[in-house]
Amino acid sequence: MAADPGQGFEPATGDGAAAPPGRREAGVRTAYEGLLQIRRLVNGPAGAEVPAPWEVRQPLRAVALALEAAGITPSALDADGRRTRTGYRVAVAEGAGRLEVTWVGPAGGGAAGEERERLAACAAALEELGWVCLLYRGARRRRFLEVEPPR
Repeated sequence: MAADPGQGFEPATGDGAAAPPGRREAGVRTAYEGLLQIRRLVNGPAGAEVPAPWEVRQPLRAVALALEAAGITPSALDADGRRTRTGYRVAVAEGAGRLEVTWVGPAGGGAAGEERERLAACAAALEELGWVCLLYRGARRRRFLEVEPPR
């Protein structure tokens, strides 16, 4: 997901255009290192093990950054809004402070068959950073993660 100049780095939520290969790695790495440094500075004894207050206020950006930094591929859309790549999608869920992570892709691309394994990888990456993840089945028996900060 490209950002306007001066707007800073914007993590990929899975609802934007695919970035050209090799173009985002440095930005992702720098943003993630910044996230960990903020955690160490503001979280006291908990350090980098739990989300910082800004992450709790902006969970969509924080969770998308964590997934992208873990090397998990985000889904992508073309200019007409059609899925062009299989990967994670992070969206705001019903209920304050909760997110939904799904594994989506182009029609007929096999995302449904991959979702159990890939969502488990997403949950592992997020839980390592202190997020609480619960796996559910939704419409058409598709799995999704509900993600929220620890209480």
